[in-house]
Amino acid sequence: MPFKLFGKNIDAKCEYCQNGKITGGKSMVLCRKKGVVNLDYSCRHFLYDPLKRTPRASPPPMSFDADDFKIE
Repeated sequence: MPFKLFGKNIDAKCEYCQNGKITGGKSMVLCRKKGVVNLDYSCRHFLYDPLKRTPRASPPPMSFDADDFKIE
């Protein structure tokens, strides 16, 4: 089930669900509906929470020289 917020290709995972809370070891989710489940698990009670999503790291900035901007 794709969601429009943050792109259309977000998969349903308990890691991003409003009903779940990530455990201290960050390998399992404590779900209100299903109990302790894996991060990649999803069920019909899935509700997307965009604040639980970790953004991707941005690429390092590119460095340019003055020679890169010369026309020969």
